[in-house]
Amino acid sequence: MKNVPLLITPSKPNFILFFSGMAVGILILSVIGIDSANRNAGLNPKIFLSGQSASDSCKITSPKIPDDINFAGEKVPLQNFEVKERIDRELLVNSYWYSATILGIKRADRWFPVIEPILQRFKIPDDFKYISVIESNLYNSVSQAGAVGFWQLSEDVAKKYGLEVNDEIDERYNLEKSTEAACKYFLDAYISFKSWTLAAAAYNMGSNGLERQIEKQKSKNYYNLLLSDETSRYIARVITIKEIFLHPKVYGYYIKKEELYLPLLTTNVEVNSSISSWTDFAFHHDINYKILKYYNPWLRDITLTNKMKKTYEIKIPVKGSIDMVKEE
Repeated sequence: MKNVPLLITPSKPNFILFFSGMAVGILILSVIGIDSANRNAGLNPKIFLSGQSASDSCKITSPKIPDDINFAGEKVPLQNFEVKERIDRELLVNSYWYSATILGIKRADRWFPVIEPILQRFKIPDDFKYISVIESNLYNSVSQAGAVGFWQLSEDVAKKYGLEVNDEIDERYNLEKSTEAACKYFLDAYISFKSWTLAAAAYNMGSNGLERQIEKQKSKNYYNLLLSDETSRYIARVITIKEIFLHPKVYGYYIKKEELYLPLLTTNVEVNSSISSWTDFAFHHDINYKILKYYNPWLRDITLTNKMKKTYEIKIPVKGSIDMVKEE
């Protein structure tokens, strides 16, 4: 594939207003600072002058769809025009959505090493790690519907698969445990539908909803089903994120290794009693409350009652692995 010109990142425009004695202003726009990644991708942008067409200034091209793509080893039928256009749409959206795609690539270097071995343990295809990217862009976000965490689990699904969710603890924010819960969902869906593609679709729309559509439309092939726009786009989004993450330079993303987010070095501290103050707990371990919550976002209150004396593993950064901001 040829490199696709991307990443047009001009610096902040400078607006200079000149006033004559008659208070007539002339606005001059100058654009500087074109990112070097554009040059690497073969883009040679020009200053946009009055009277020039956009084609004279720069060329924006459509990324080439790979000839052979699959999800979890299941072939994508690109010979079907509608399926191909689905992939084309998501490849365009994610190739040119610079900020989100760059953040996802950077975060993946930190979080994929946590997710990958859990998928392997549950015998889930590695491609499923990209679902966490399209669900949350590898960030502990909360949806309008109340789905939480990297895997955007609802409270009901989280509890069904063994996660603790209450005012003090919400393990949907615990990456290891929420990944395990997601894996259990994927396995159940695969057992029901006998297809990893349908299992992924079920994760988006719910297994019951997908089962109703399969019965209604008398088809067990995801690509032959008429589903909601979100679920129809879902697999295509996963596939295109996978393609861009595996071949970033093909799509114009030149991110240096030192710009990727490093994995966190941690040690575990077991807690099997109540905690009157997580702030004091943090100070005892030579960190602050903010750092404690960053490493353990599933702690949802400043205290822990823990009447059942349950054992929790609290992540603490390895000494010397981070530079703490000193108090003045």
